[in-house]
This record gives sequence, C-alpha cells and structure tokens, in this order.
Amino acid sequence: MPNYVVAYQDGRKPETLEETAEFIVRCESWVAKLGEKVVTPPTRLRNSKVIQSDGEVTEPGRERLTGFSVITAESMEDALEIAKQCPHLEIGTVEVAEVIGTE
Repeated sequence: MPNYVVAYQDGRKPETLEETAEFIVRCESWVAKLGEKVVTPPTRLRNSKVIQSDGEVTEPGRERLTGFSVITAESMEDALEIAKQCPHLEIGTVEVAEVIGTE
C-alpha cells in the first residue's frame, strides 16, 4: 500500500490550556483509531522559512506548514477519507500527498 503525507497547515491556536488539552486528546484518539495505518505519528513543526529560487529567505504565506503525519492507505481516496477525520481541520487545513515509490 502506498504512503501518504498528511500535512497540517496554518490554523488558530486553542485559546486556553483546557482547549489545548482537549485538542490533544482528540488528536491522540484519531491516531489510536488509525492503528497500523500510521507510519509517522503527528509531528509538530515551527519556525519555518521559505527559500526562493534566487536564494532569498522569506516568511511562509497563508498556508504555513505546522506539522505532518505519514499514513498508509489503499488509495488517494482512502487517504483523503482518513484525513477528513483529522482534528486539525477544526483549527486549520490539511493537505494530502502520495509518497512516490512506497508500494
């Protein structure tokens, strides 16, 4: 089965510690439900920069990469259905991309 990167983009931060804790529980539950489909569990990112083709370093645009997971799925359609259940969609967007050469 192919692997897919589930990239977490931008999003608002939970406003309170309680909201943060509840969000983490939802994320952990989602990962647990996926079981062996999870190749790389959710990994948070910060302080990203973009390098332009001319070497200029800039800040990311609206869709700043904030994390990623790698999952295995039967097809892109299956991967999209899995990603549609991701709690990150409550606060931001998710992009799914197939990893080449993992079948």
